[in-house]
Amino acid sequence: MEIDASKTVGDIVAETPATARVFERLRIDYCCHGRQSLSAACAAKGLSPEAVLRELGGVAATAAPSDTRWTDRPMTELVAHLVATHHAFTVSELERGRVLGAKVVAAHKAEHPEVVAVMRTFEALREELLPHLQKEEVILFPYVRAIEGTGPAHGCFASVAMPIRVMDMEHDTAGRLLETLREQTGDYALPADACPTWRAFWDSLQALEADLHTHIHLESNVLFPRAVAAESAMRATQTVRH
Repeated sequence: MEIDASKTVGDIVAETPATARVFERLRIDYCCHGRQSLSAACAAKGLSPEAVLRELGGVAATAAPSDTRWTDRPMTELVAHLVATHHAFTVSELERGRVLGAKVVAAHKAEHPEVVAVMRTFEALREELLPHLQKEEVILFPYVRAIEGTGPAHGCFASVAMPIRVMDMEHDTAGRLLETLREQTGDYALPADACPTWRAFWDSLQALEADLHTHIHLESNVLFPRAVAAESAMRATQTVRH
């Protein structure tokens, strides 16, 4: 794959998943803001596009053949992967974070009142994500499977673009909350008196953030555009038949 600065960061990661590591290190958002071009993303961060392109090219050249390109796989497989891998992890880690965070707040809020603000943000993220996952699994994903031919394509909406628009807005909200957690924790720096539970809480939040970046990228930049295109093709075929 040839990478140039006019490509969107989401497309770059979709075509070569290993490049996500570069964007993670540079703190370039390839999930919620995956539709921005590489040149725009570099300008926003004050980075040299040429230097970033060289690094991306090096990663792409050495990427393992086993790196999954979900752009080439059936949407039904991608949906199954999203539910079994990313949705399951999100639910599990949100519950783990809830338990760990409550213990950290109870033990350290007197000396470190900042943990109370972190917990509020985490709870807001949790309240955003849990119903979001359910809407995808109950409303959007069954329709996507049907579009690909595994059942009648009937939805409670005029077009798949409608629930996708809602999902994307909720992705944006989750992305902002992740950024807030980064700011409130000083990039997950730990004070000298942090206990093992506090360390585990910070680790949990970072694991959740990393997984959500991949999770949201696969939905917003891979699955959703494919679903819109597939629905359009399906309706065009139905029109011809009639």
